[in-house]
Parts: sequence; C-alpha cells; structure tokens
Amino acid sequence: MSVLSPSSRDAALISLAGAEVDVLVIGGGVVGAGCALDAVTRGLSVGLVEARDFASGTSSRSSKLIHGGLRYLEMLDFGLVREALRERGLILSRLAPHLARPVRFLYPLKHRGWERLYAGAGVTLYDTMAWSGSLPRHRHLTRRGALRACPALRKESLVGALQYYDGQLDDARHTMFLARTAAAYGAHVANRVEVTGFLREGERVTGVTARDLEHGHTFEIRAQQVINASGVWTDETQSLVGERGQFHVRASKGIHLVVPRDRIQSSTGLILRTATSVLFVIPWGRHWIVGTTDTDWALDKAHPAASAKDIDYLLTEVNKVLARPLERADVQGVYAGLRPLLSGESESTSKLSREHMVGSPVPGLVVVAGGKYTTYRVMAKDAVDACVFNLNRPVARCCTDRVPLVGAEGFQALWNRRGLIAAESGLHVARVEHLLGRYGSLIRDLLELIKEDPSLARPLDGADDYLRAEVVYAAAAEGARHLVDVLTRRTRISIETFDRGTVSAAEAAELMGRVLGWTAEQRDREVENYRLRVEAERASQEQQDDETADAARLGAPEVVPVRLS
Repeated sequence: MSVLSPSSRDAALISLAGAEVDVLVIGGGVVGAGCALDAVTRGLSVGLVEARDFASGTSSRSSKLIHGGLRYLEMLDFGLVREALRERGLILSRLAPHLARPVRFLYPLKHRGWERLYAGAGVTLYDTMAWSGSLPRHRHLTRRGALRACPALRKESLVGALQYYDGQLDDARHTMFLARTAAAYGAHVANRVEVTGFLREGERVTGVTARDLEHGHTFEIRAQQVINASGVWTDETQSLVGERGQFHVRASKGIHLVVPRDRIQSSTGLILRTATSVLFVIPWGRHWIVGTTDTDWALDKAHPAASAKDIDYLLTEVNKVLARPLERADVQGVYAGLRPLLSGESESTSKLSREHMVGSPVPGLVVVAGGKYTTYRVMAKDAVDACVFNLNRPVARCCTDRVPLVGAEGFQALWNRRGLIAAESGLHVARVEHLLGRYGSLIRDLLELIKEDPSLARPLDGADDYLRAEVVYAAAAEGARHLVDVLTRRTRISIETFDRGTVSAAEAAELMGRVLGWTAEQRDREVENYRLRVEAERASQEQQDDETADAARLGAPEVVPVRLS
C-alpha cells in the first residue's frame, strides 16, 4: 500500500513490534528513506522510523537543487561531481520526472578574456561529465545577451556571461515520496517514532527500543541490521550505543531567503561568486530563493536559527550585482538548515568533505553520514551493501537506479493530456500543471477527492497556490500528523507567504482535523503552536548573533517533544 495514512502507520507499528526485520533504518531524511527503498527492493524486510516528520531536518532545508556542484570541480573533486551528475540525470529522466525539472542559471563574468576561458572550460567539463541528453548544454553570452536574459543585473557588474542548466526539486516532497515508495514495496514506515536505545546481545546490536510519540507507547523493534541514517544527529544517536563512532559529523548552517518573483526581473537563475563560496538566486514558482551561507553551528539542531547577520550578509552579496537592491521588507520567507559534514578534515566548514562514509562500529549496526542531497541514492546503496555483507546470505543487488518513485509512471502522458484533464475536472490548466508537478500520476487521487467534495477545489485561505484538497490528502495519504507538517513540508506555505502561513493555519487545521479526528481543542492547540513557531522564528531573525537567535527560536514549544535535539 503506497499511502502513508493514519491506519498504515498503526499497522506499521504493530508489524515492527511483532516480528524481527532484516533491516531497520533510523532517520526519515533523504538518506534514511533512500536506504529503506533500497533494502526493500532487494527483497529484505524493512522498517523505517523517524523521530519527527519525514524530511524535518536537513532534507527540507536545502537549496532545492539536484546538481553536481560546479565549485567541487575547482577543488578537483571530479569523482564527486561525476557521481552527482549521474544521479541528477537519473532523477530528472527516470526516478522522479514528476518532481524534478531543469533550471537555467546565468554566471556573470567580471573580467575579459581569461575568466571566460577559465569558467568556460569548467562548465564544458561539467556538461561533458554529465552528458546524457537530459539537459541542454551551456552557452556563452555577451553582456547584451546576459542583460536580455536578466535585466535585473547592473550593467557594470558584468562583461558577459555563461548560461548553463542544472536540476531542481522540492526536497521535502521528494523525501516523502521516497518513504512512500518504500512503503509501496512493503517497508513498515512510521514517523513520530523516537529511538530511545539499542538492544544488545553481547556486543552485537539486535534492534532498538522505541517510543511512539503520538501515543506514548514504548516498544522494541528487533532487527538483523540497524542503519543509523540520522544526519546531523548521527553522533547523538551513536551515543545511545555506548560506543565511539569511526567518524564524527559536524553541522554547518546554511540559510536561504525567499523573495517574490517580481523583485528580481529575470528569466533565469543566477550563480555568483562570493569571497568564500558561491551564491545562488534560484527560480521557485512565483518566488526566488537566495542562498546560501556556510557557517559552523553547535547549537540546537532541530531548529537552527537564521540571525539578522545571516540575512544581511545574503542581501549585501546579492545586491552587489542587482540594479534595484533587495531590501529587508522584500524578504517573504527565511529558512535555515544544517549540512552534515564529516569532521576532522579542515577547520573551515566550506572546505569540509561532501563525500560520505559508511562504517560498522559494532556488529549489527551500520552508520552512514556526510554526502549531499543529490547523491542520496549512492549513500543508501553503500549502507545497504554493508548490511547485506553482514547478513551473510544471498541478497539481490541494488536496483534503485531502475525503480521510479510512485507518481512517476505515466507522468509524461498525463502532462501531455493536461488540457483535457483541466476540461474534465473543471480546474484551470495552471492548477492541473501545479498538481502534476507535485503528485505526478497520483493527481488522480486529488481529483477523486475533489469529485467527492467540490469545495476542496477552492484555494486555501491565504495561500492561493494550494488547493484545500492538498491539505486533506497530506493528512490522509502523505503521513502529515500535525499542522506544521503541512504548512512547512507537504506545502511550502511557511516560506512562500509574508504571513508565514498564519492566515492559512485555521482552515488547514480544520481540514486536517477531519482526517485525523481532532477535537476542537486539538485544532486550537495546533494553530496556537504554529503561531508561536512563526513568532519565535521572526524574533530569532531580528537577533544579531547565533546564540541570541537560537535562544529566541527555542522560545516556541515543540509540537511533539523529542529527547534528541
């Protein structure tokens, strides 16, 4: 069953408590969900548990790009770039064509002659290493051509430009789709389940103790192999074993700003050099995403805070090339995420490795850490390979390079029929395109909901880009348990509206409550919790340093308290 419904969650918990699984995965981010899908499609019995919501950590707070990483070419990390570009091609063409799409970038040149040769050679190599025909090759532009594509640029900020393509997807939805696809193949998947300890037989790990945070029930999950895929929480999870790990994970904070599309006049994204890294201006529907920063973070990992200093830095950098500068009032949304970097290789987080590592510190436990979003599938493969080696029995090889996510099958045909679908459903073709780009062939489920209740075809209050049906479907089929899950991850209302979703909260809670059986008191509590979350985030973004920003953000209570933070 591919739906992540309340009843499927209950069934998963009963199954996990009742029998030993071959592989239990801790962590519902992109790597953990990828591990669950990899293992279950090899014929193994699999469990996946996540303490919060799917993609609630790093995997919902990226730059929303699937890319090889041009800057890693400059670091001569050709292997990582080649691997990431191969994965980019697979995601765009085969695995998730309904969720991923090409995105065009402009790289302004500031120096005549040598810079065009140097940067041009790099982008040529980038295209060559990726060559699969899934994306157009780069082009050289004159200054006039660059300004035609991006009139927002100051004329004196460039002498010409390069134009190239990468890929883009909604990271949180993609991660949820991975978990949902794993469930479709038989994995037992449950969010809001916290691992509180490890079971041992001598030195061997044989499973975990877990707590269902929704109902307070504690139980044991027996497993032949346990994968720790908890990202920036790797060290904390590892400490529950009582053994030192083979490597450590260091958190690097990256923040992004979301501004309305009309604030930057351009038909293309931008990639800009800064003193320490690169800066992206990324098209995102009716918005732009501007990011990112790269600073060490040793405070609360569940809710990393963006400070006023972070926001001012991004505005200062992007305004160096814009004819009409962005102001603080233009910022519609802000989000901060933590990159899980392998520590010990450099003092500068921007130079820490984006490679990943897999280790087995004690028998029965495999740890996977590091890496980057685009290469999640390779990380998952390596982790499950380690489990298979330890199982010491014949198991099929990885096949996830040939396993499309749910919603991918038939997507292109439905996209070609979008005009007919619009006519049959009564929705505008733009709405159908929006739904196809979020659900793929699962659009049929949304249309069936609307057919049963035509009021669900209306836009959500305060968030015209999303239909009421999408909130109902998030609770009924996408594993959303709380209002924050819907407003921040199943949709992006929390960063795409100036009110940060507070206007939509009451109606969304009422729609969710119908599915989850909430009382009026529960609905009010969810809305109030979300309001306090937004208030705390706004307060943190007025602080000048990480410590005071962190303290302000922690002023809001957790919707469901989790011990690890």
